[in-house]
Amino acid sequence: MLYVVSGPSGCGKSTLVRMVMREVEGLEFSVSHTTRKKRETEKEGEDYYFVSEEEFQELVDGNLFIEYAVVHGHHYGTSRREIDRKAIQQSLLLDIDVQGAQQVKEKHKKAIFIFILPPRYHELKKRLESRGQDSPRTIKNRLEIAKREIRSYPMFDYIIINDKLEDAAEELKSIIVSQRCLLNVRQKEIVPILQSFSEGG
Repeated sequence: MLYVVSGPSGCGKSTLVRMVMREVEGLEFSVSHTTRKKRETEKEGEDYYFVSEEEFQELVDGNLFIEYAVVHGHHYGTSRREIDRKAIQQSLLLDIDVQGAQQVKEKHKKAIFIFILPPRYHELKKRLESRGQDSPRTIKNRLEIAKREIRSYPMFDYIIINDKLEDAAEELKSIIVSQRCLLNVRQKEIVPILQSFSEGG
């Protein structure tokens, strides 16, 4: 099962994903490529694959991305290899921007799409400012982009309003767990149970 988590910058999607990854078994994280610089708290191969502009373009030219986009002046992309390698054995969680989610939806109709919304515009502005990572001009640009991105909510299957972080994390976990209980997902597990009842009769 492929889960695509998206939302505007500062909505808290990456924090939610990290929380859920620690608590839900059998869940893999899809590591994206990016051309932006690595932050002090980030690890190569765990948070992102950090590459140069030239390396990123080579991956684009080789048609090796399932999705890629320019977000806030930097390139981001999810490799086909990452999806193929991890999604076969486990549930796979993608943390990507709205542009990327739109591209994935065109190729993976059966994926589960989850949109993270901040409770209010001014709360998102406050969160971006409190991170201390961006200049006032960059924050203004992120907020303008967020105004456009939130209009994409109808394309998603689930909406999580990230007002209280713990509650939002519980909602994200609930979505993942409930999807694992769908009939078509559990079909293989059901067959031996039915057989055991037939043999017992």
